[in-house]
Amino acid sequence: MPVPYPRGRFELAQQVMPLFNGLVDAVAADEAYLEGTLGPAALYDTFTGRLLKTLQATRAARAALREAGREVVLGVHRSDYMLDEPSGKFLQVELNTIASSFGCLSALMTRLHLYMASRLPFLEPSRLPANPTLEHIPDAIAAAANAVGFREEGGVVVMVVQPGERNAYDQQWIQLGLWERHRLRTVRMTLGDIAATAKLDEAGGGTVTLQTGEPVCVFYFRAGYTPTDYPSEAEWAARKLIEQSNAAKCPTVAYQLAGTKKIQQDLARPGVLEKFIRDDRDAALLREFFAGLWSLDPKDVATDPGVAAAVADAISRPEAYVLKPQREGGGNNLYGEELRDTLKAGGERLSAYILMQRILPPANRSVLVRNGQWSESETLSELGIYGTFVRHGNNLLLNEQSGHLVRTKTSTSNEGGVAAGFAVLDSPYLLD
Repeated sequence: MPVPYPRGRFELAQQVMPLFNGLVDAVAADEAYLEGTLGPAALYDTFTGRLLKTLQATRAARAALREAGREVVLGVHRSDYMLDEPSGKFLQVELNTIASSFGCLSALMTRLHLYMASRLPFLEPSRLPANPTLEHIPDAIAAAANAVGFREEGGVVVMVVQPGERNAYDQQWIQLGLWERHRLRTVRMTLGDIAATAKLDEAGGGTVTLQTGEPVCVFYFRAGYTPTDYPSEAEWAARKLIEQSNAAKCPTVAYQLAGTKKIQQDLARPGVLEKFIRDDRDAALLREFFAGLWSLDPKDVATDPGVAAAVADAISRPEAYVLKPQREGGGNNLYGEELRDTLKAGGERLSAYILMQRILPPANRSVLVRNGQWSESETLSELGIYGTFVRHGNNLLLNEQSGHLVRTKTSTSNEGGVAAGFAVLDSPYLLD
């Protein structure tokens, strides 16, 4: 059965998604802020450090694109929340800026629950909100492709995927939408494939061509978010080639860095969000979704009484907190005794983590189906709201809320990823 959520809170989460899209774009544009904020974490997180080096190494190419009026920015984001029972608010778990997955399969879940509502009298179809991801995500990619150009030359979208990709069925709906709605061909390639076969014409403005001679309009990443996606220097060379190109990238390296946990934490500090969101009402609205977040940089722990108090409380009550590294993909957070032991050990390496208030969602009794087997359990659910964003130079072409996702897991599981094996897909059921 779908998950009950208060309609007003759900619609507010939809309403703020364009603000989060704009926030990502503003943060990504301030590379000095990214480097200054992520620098301490990068000393102890080599993956973040390598992304920062790629950002620095490709700065001249990006500047040339902007000066030529050819910069096209594409974002497909997902802001994840849990309904916090004590406060009654949706509080943000994280803001995903790379490989925001399961949008298409979530739209199919909406269709499934609408079918169930047509057969079961206790389910009302009007309480299942529309879920336009199957249209909005391909439309955003196509808008970016059109802005880049190359359509008459047979330009293609390259979907950057992992070797042995496990989530191909979700991705193939995007490929289908690009072809059926826009006659855009998609080529699936790993970073290794790109390193081996793609060519960058640096002298000709940064066009990337494939072995077939087709120019690339868009690189859409469904990989590249974890260190294991870069097993050799070839994959890093491919990422640099993509970043130097005139294709739209979803995401750019700057967008990926803007979605890190450290940036999420830093934006919650007094006055930081307001540097990027100039409208006071919009900034206040976004802050309504922020959970408690604290830096673990030893300098902050030593000089900020609020940070020191949060660390002491987390050591005393580890069940009330989560320790998060700069990593995507699920299965990376620390809880309970492991969290306590890590904080007590201290040291500079804690700079690579943030401390977060543990959100306390209501439990529901649910039937879960996995691998063809069903089970009934006490469950917790997490809501994701998708957003799409396209900008060509200073011209904003698209900025909208683009659908939703619900993931439901057993109440005994700390992690919540579907692909990581912790959760199943679900739908929201809105209560007035």
